[in-house]
Amino acid sequence: MDSNSKSVADLIEASSGTHYSGFHLGGLKSGKTQVEQPTTSSPEHFHTQPFVIGVAGGAASGKTTVCDMIVEQLRDQRVVLVNQDSFYHSLTPEELTRVHEYNFDHPDAFDTEQLLCAMEKLKHGQAVDIPNYDLKTYKKDVFPARRVNPSDVIILEGILIFHDPHVRDLMNMKIFVDTDADVRLARRIRRDTVEKGRDINMVLDQYSKFVKPAFDDFILPTKKYADIIIPRGGDNHVAIDLIVQHIHTKLGQHDLCKIYPNLYVIQSTFQIRGMHTLIRDAQTTKHDFIFYADRLIRLVVEHGLGHLPFTEKQVITPTGSVYIGVDFCKRLCGVSVIRSGESMENALRACCKGIKIGKILIHREGDNGQQLIYEKLPEDISQRHVLLLDPILGTGNSAVQAISLLIKKGVPESNIIFLNLISAPQGVHVVCKRFPRLKIVTSEIETGLNKDFRVIPGMGEFGDRYFGTDDDDDQEQQAVARQ
Repeated sequence: MDSNSKSVADLIEASSGTHYSGFHLGGLKSGKTQVEQPTTSSPEHFHTQPFVIGVAGGAASGKTTVCDMIVEQLRDQRVVLVNQDSFYHSLTPEELTRVHEYNFDHPDAFDTEQLLCAMEKLKHGQAVDIPNYDLKTYKKDVFPARRVNPSDVIILEGILIFHDPHVRDLMNMKIFVDTDADVRLARRIRRDTVEKGRDINMVLDQYSKFVKPAFDDFILPTKKYADIIIPRGGDNHVAIDLIVQHIHTKLGQHDLCKIYPNLYVIQSTFQIRGMHTLIRDAQTTKHDFIFYADRLIRLVVEHGLGHLPFTEKQVITPTGSVYIGVDFCKRLCGVSVIRSGESMENALRACCKGIKIGKILIHREGDNGQQLIYEKLPEDISQRHVLLLDPILGTGNSAVQAISLLIKKGVPESNIIFLNLISAPQGVHVVCKRFPRLKIVTSEIETGLNKDFRVIPGMGEFGDRYFGTDDDDDQEQQAVARQ
């Protein structure tokens, strides 16, 4: 091991247990190292993706209160609130003459295209100007627009933000504030009569003619799209606390984890970063590569096992006391994608005594030519949870072949956990979109793929380095033989 490798090894031993969540390679600076950039990536891959929360519900349901409570509890984050009400269409002179007949609760009342444009810019790290809609003149060009800068969290609030599928697709979390109709009506009467000076008969007439029908026809049906439904709105402090905890968790994860809830990246520590540094170093010896790769693989396997189902179990301890614990899933097997996946088998056997391991061989050539060559799987694999083993997730094509075979053999998609050391974003997109109920567990997300579809920064041909079949090793052996 050279001096650089030794210094990293010392760091590993000296920093055990030190957590550094969200530690990315892009944040490291070096005067000597130049990281190759992916030729297949665009600039949008290099900014932090915001976490977008949609908050919908009927008028006067408490959406604003819920948003304010979330913003208050996320005080240590950059948060911006965007209201759908800002994107009402300006009324024409003809519409103004009969404004009391205009339905402001209908989807057509909003300029959804302008809303989409603004949200897309915010998601891509660009500042936008949000209109200030004037509820007296019913125009959005009376007051100067509000400048909104990119933020860690974007909260989009409005009665119909779940109605348009394109707007829904922008959201990482969708919340529906579900409040009793009588409560909403009482709040609306109090708000419109006290704050806006309207006649109560006018308020009730508008409610029966527009508000209630629009809620039944357009707003309530979007409740099915919500990830979280909050009864009682802002009075439900438990729900708000749980939502904020979830947001904090997501903000500490990789951007792809915000998009795909079935993707899990093990928490980075200096131990893990140090081991990644060693196995990625082209100068690391075969012996050291295997040693630190095995350590990382063991961590990935342990993390993957944590996603298996369990049952409660009580045991009697040597002191005669009762311990309430859990019993592991017994119906389990591994499947390695030959040949690199075989490097993960020993770690799996060390964690799961006597586990059955199947084999799949897929021919890979660039980004095409995916062909199943060989498979040997347990006969009862359809009744088991499967840990699919492959240290590198690149284009995702081989993974799709292997997963499709398991599903064809009767394995439920939700029973498959795909374990790998490093994953390219392209492969994550392919696998997670194709198999949304499968889980992926990895130790690090890469920058991308180069023109040859190799993962970068990567660690080279993993199988060759692990099993000692790379050209450099062959040349070294030949040199020794000649001596």
